[in-house]
Amino acid sequence: MIVRRREGSSRPQRRPVAVLAGALLALVLASCGTGTGGRGEASLSRLIDPARELAVPVAPALAAEEVAVVEVAPLSEEPAEPSPPPTAPPDTTPALPAPTTGVVAAPVAARALSSPQPASADLIAYSGLGTWIDAYDWSLTFGKDGPLVEPADIDRMADVGVETLYVQTSRWNAPEDILEPERLVPLLDRARARGLRVVAWYLPTFVDPATDLRRLLAAATLGVDSVAVDIESRDLADHAERNRRLVELSAALHEALPDVALGAIVFPPVVMEVVNPSFWPDFPWRELVPFYDVWVPMAYQSFRTEASGLRDGYRYTAENIDRVRANVGDPAAPVHSVGGIADATTRSDVAGMVAASNERGALGGSLYDWRTTAPELWPELQAFRARR
Repeated sequence: MIVRRREGSSRPQRRPVAVLAGALLALVLASCGTGTGGRGEASLSRLIDPARELAVPVAPALAAEEVAVVEVAPLSEEPAEPSPPPTAPPDTTPALPAPTTGVVAAPVAARALSSPQPASADLIAYSGLGTWIDAYDWSLTFGKDGPLVEPADIDRMADVGVETLYVQTSRWNAPEDILEPERLVPLLDRARARGLRVVAWYLPTFVDPATDLRRLLAAATLGVDSVAVDIESRDLADHAERNRRLVELSAALHEALPDVALGAIVFPPVVMEVVNPSFWPDFPWRELVPFYDVWVPMAYQSFRTEASGLRDGYRYTAENIDRVRANVGDPAAPVHSVGGIADATTRSDVAGMVAASNERGALGGSLYDWRTTAPELWPELQAFRARR
């Protein structure tokens, strides 16, 4: 049943994520197996119409997180950098064009809320100060560019005031639904021991929806507080089919985890609507509304230029929050602000992010990511900490 899921005190108490997801994942694994391809697609037919699902066969391609994101700039633009996927190594994305024209205001009055909105019990994981780690940060399989995140890093996160850890639990090209559990589980255990909330996230490619769903359900079995879907892969070139699969995957996940808070990690709407409207045409904002509780725009101001007028922590954060809310038709839609990339972010950027987020009543904020956040930024970031 499709319903709006933010219903205040009348909403029933949610059960633990792992308890719900464990049984559901067992059913999916039993029916789908652990492989990809035809068996997985057919098994997903219980949740996604097989006739429509298989109508447009698409060969697997490199995931969006593995290649530079190219924004085809409109006319009258000057060089700038793209807003890249958060799972790519942060030092590999080249400079590309961005506009010199001003940003048109979002078509809804969703501004100047006096203070951060209190989070419901369901959304507490998205409130306050967060930090992010991906498979490049913590896994032996992908983390070849520096020291890996260890349990001691979780202690340092807690010591600098982090309240929520956002952690990537697997990747599209990883061999397991849960990547290296022998390394991941101790990190999650330490986070819980230090009082951090945990949001597990995964990036679906929409090439194999059965695997996408299975890995998201697997993430939910880890005893986490929430599951977030990183909506950024453009491997499936047919954007209409990609949008359809995104909506159906979201509906299937919501149906499988009806009592679990779900987050939508989305490209910043300024990129999709102003910088390059052909980047992801007709993104299905309204169709996704019934399935997600909180919106997490990847508003990386560091990939904009001064000439564009968007290289501003306050303006870029504010504009993206306003546009998300306009697009979903809710001027108070729950939002967690994400800025970055952290090693190209200044204290002034963070101050602007905090001010815009607070004015608009965002639940909290964070920078992407933990390993690239300089020590001098944490005092500024602590302004995101939830009010006790």
